[in-house]
Amino acid sequence: MKKTSLIGGIKENFPSGLVVFLVALPLCLGIALASGAPPLSGVISGIVGGIVVGLLSNSNISVSGPAAGLTAIVLTAITDLGAFELFLCAGMIAGIIQLILGFIRAGSISNYFPNNVIEGMLAAIGIIIILKQIPHALGFDKDYEGHESIFDNGINFNYFTDLFGAIHPGAIIVTLVSIGILLAWDKIPTLRKMKMLPGALVAVVAGILLNEVFKLTGSSLVISPEHLVTLPVPQSFDDFKNLVVMPDFTGFMNLKVWIVGATIAIVASIETLLCIEASDRLDNQRRITDTNLELKAQGIGNLVSAFIGGLPMTSVVVRSSANANAGATSKVSAIIHGVLLLICVISIPMILNLIPLATLAAVLILVGYKLAKPATFKHFWHLGKFQFIPFLATVVAVVATDLLKGVGIGLAISVFYILQGNMKRAYYLSRENLNDADEINIKLAEEVSFLNKAAIKKTLKNIKPNSKVVIDALGTSYIATDVLEMIQDFANIRAKEDDIDVQLLGFKTSYKDYEEDQDSHVLITHRRAM
Repeated sequence: MKKTSLIGGIKENFPSGLVVFLVALPLCLGIALASGAPPLSGVISGIVGGIVVGLLSNSNISVSGPAAGLTAIVLTAITDLGAFELFLCAGMIAGIIQLILGFIRAGSISNYFPNNVIEGMLAAIGIIIILKQIPHALGFDKDYEGHESIFDNGINFNYFTDLFGAIHPGAIIVTLVSIGILLAWDKIPTLRKMKMLPGALVAVVAGILLNEVFKLTGSSLVISPEHLVTLPVPQSFDDFKNLVVMPDFTGFMNLKVWIVGATIAIVASIETLLCIEASDRLDNQRRITDTNLELKAQGIGNLVSAFIGGLPMTSVVVRSSANANAGATSKVSAIIHGVLLLICVISIPMILNLIPLATLAAVLILVGYKLAKPATFKHFWHLGKFQFIPFLATVVAVVATDLLKGVGIGLAISVFYILQGNMKRAYYLSRENLNDADEINIKLAEEVSFLNKAAIKKTLKNIKPNSKVVIDALGTSYIATDVLEMIQDFANIRAKEDDIDVQLLGFKTSYKDYEEDQDSHVLITHRRAM
């Protein structure tokens, strides 16, 4: 792998770090408010997730911070325990448990998440992002207005009446201008080359200036304070010190606190592993994150965050996808986002409070679209029902319920189809000693499912540079998309970087449903020139 100097990494990743900072700031505040916690606790979690977890993790794309998926657990726990200080003890316990999970190598469970379920989760999150940001884009904040969301109590059709009856023209103008700037930065080559001036920053500045013009001219288009970023503004060091809440360590003697801590640890760990698998999919270089190290990093992050008054954290898909879309190449981007949160919260909260939520909604709507673009649905449709049905089920289930339940439903359906096809078929992997053999032979079974992903992934990861590898699929009638893409990434990316001579035998141009007849076999051969 190519190594980048720290200075080079900062220069290359500063624009993406800035974009993630702009996206993360309102999310940190919003999640804290939704959790019934002090506003600054969400920002503290974002800072620790960026700097501490960013330094310890080896994920190049993932960004950690307070997660919406933990909101209900946190809100209920704070209410039941009666004090936020007691809840912070539960956060520390969660961190300790995550550290233990990392040391016992529980992170390997992520190898068994099939790609169609992961992609379905990403698409669903994209849809949720868009639906959640539409009110801000139109200038209607359901939280401040006291209305239910579309997800409350089933499908709430009155939500649409309230939404379109409270449209704010000023917010719409800011949203449209912001989207126009973001699209121009994405489409126009000259602007796209200006990496040190990301489109998101230009959109944010434009949104602030537009609203200030509205104010100066006395226009009715002025966006009111409840539709702007809201950050605490301490007037002195004592004010700032009072905003930080410390744990009540007597909570360690409370059984309820331990139960809450264990619950947070389990949910946060599963969400993190799902998001890490998704983040690796978003990485253009297809680098593989050490999930056991990630659990340890998250554990330390949660310990530090809770100790200084922050919310529990996970790896978060919204921030990670924004990071990938902004062109991040290493974890330096996540660290930069954490440093910017720290600097700006301390030094310029009053300026940040001028940012219209409509501008940030525009940034997130485009992120959501890229996650749930129609091309993704079309891709899985063409792969056949064994790929498409679990993918679509995951999308619908995540949108209709929550991330963990939705992924569970998608995983169950995917396993059903795989077991149906593999009922009477064995899987085997034949290989020579990876260290001593002149030529490594990997022979695939008749059908290779995502259940075989972990073994093949481990084998490919352990192949040394300058090796010669033959991957034989001459007797294989089906290969899961997960495994096929992993082999393709190995042959086209890793092999080139490490001078590995790879020969692929008997691979077909496509592998669709089990029952479909695949008449044409195409021999695919890839050989590195030594």
